[in-house]
Parts: sequence; C-alpha cells; structure tokens
Amino acid sequence: MNNNELKNIAENLIETTELAGNKSIELYKKGLKKIIKPDNSPVTNGDLEVNKILTDKIKELTPNIPIVSEETVDLKKKNTLNTFWLIDPIDGTKEYIVGQDEYTINAALILNYIPAIGLVGAPKKNRLFYSYGKNNSYLIENAKTIKLDCKKKTPKGKITAVTGSSQPSSMILGILNKHKVTSYTPMHSSYKFCVIATGEFDFYAAKERAYEWDYAAGHAVAENAGAIITTLENKPFKYGKDDYKNLSLIIKRGKILDA
Repeated sequence: MNNNELKNIAENLIETTELAGNKSIELYKKGLKKIIKPDNSPVTNGDLEVNKILTDKIKELTPNIPIVSEETVDLKKKNTLNTFWLIDPIDGTKEYIVGQDEYTINAALILNYIPAIGLVGAPKKNRLFYSYGKNNSYLIENAKTIKLDCKKKTPKGKITAVTGSSQPSSMILGILNKHKVTSYTPMHSSYKFCVIATGEFDFYAAKERAYEWDYAAGHAVAENAGAIITTLENKPFKYGKDDYKNLSLIIKRGKILDA
C-alpha cells in the first residue's frame, strides 16, 4: 500500500472519528449503560456504539483487511495476522464513565507488524490526531490542521514526562531518573502518545502492560511526528503478537530531548 493510498484511507476516517467522538459525548450526557466484562473491566454502550461507527466505515474502506477490536476480539484464539486494523473504541473507559476528558477513540492500520495509519480522537478536548506514513502526522484543533514534528514546547533545559500513574513504580522512577526527567504528569489513555507528538511533553516509559489496541494509533501519531519508540531493551516495538499483549515501552520526543 503506497503513501497516497494510506493518506486517502486516513483522511476518509477523520469525519468518522469526529462522528464517533460526538456520539460518545451524546451518550454520556444521556446516561451510560455499563456492564463488567469477564476481565473485570467496564464496557459501556458508548464503547459499543463507537466501535460500530468505526468498524462500519473501515469495512467500507478496506473490506479485505481484518479488524481486531477490543470489544469483539476472542483472546482465546492466537493471532496469526501481520496486516490488520486495531480498534480501541474508547481507551480510558473508566475515565469516560466519570466524565473526565482524557479518554480517546483509536483506530490503527498495522501493515507488516508496523502501525502505518493512526487516528486518535480526544472529543472532550476538541482535538483529533491522525497519521499516515513517515513524517505525516497531524493535529486538527479549532478548525485548523497542524502538521506535527515533535518540536519542543516544554521549558528549555527541562525534560517533562507523562506517566500512567500518579505514583509510578520504582522501576519507572528509575527510568525517569536515568533520562534526567525533571517532572512528570499522570495521564490516561493514548493521549499520552499524542502530547509527545505535539511537543507538549518529552518522555513516556511503561513496563509490559495493556494490549496492542491501546497503543497502536497513538504510536503511529507520535512516531510519524518524529518521536522515537522502542522497548525498554531498545528493540523495535512491533504489533501482531499472538496474544496481543504489549511489550515494555519508551517514547522519546527526539534523539536529543532538550534540543
């Protein structure tokens, strides 16, 4: 699939992602219906409605590419795909349920184990990020489209990180210290990837956690804006594992973090 084809698919999903975001807000305002899944995580009618909006459009655009969604995947079956869609209709369902604004809507196309397209909608922040191919990562905000290049927006001489918890583990704190991080801010969902893509933050590290659909769309947005993404062992971070479980992760805004 060439870059023009990737661009066409990504741009055709922008309106759909916006529509899905608006639907998530509408359903929240009406009052969400919640159930607990077998893994003890919550799912709402908002998750399911957004999932349908995304998957219906993706099937229309790429009918021959399989879709793996958090809400429909059978984790008892081993994954054998190397080209497929990864969907997390609402990443941060717990935050969505209580009305917080960091939940995201995520769709990523994996080509040969690499995220080639990524869309991340943050509807309550009125931000939508999308990416297709190297050096093509964008933010739509206030009716303007901005090309992202990870240009530093944090104070010169300081390295700011996002973390998945307000109390990071000793292992994560050790990694932050090793990379001379001067401050960190807890943040939910794939929004963490996106604020590194914009240059608002510089660094994120995580041990093995979550599933591939939690990372893939944000990964595409950040990496195609210039971020460097590897495992903690400095190995390439790839998708298509047989159990969909993520490896450890480091995201750096650039090679020279304080440049």
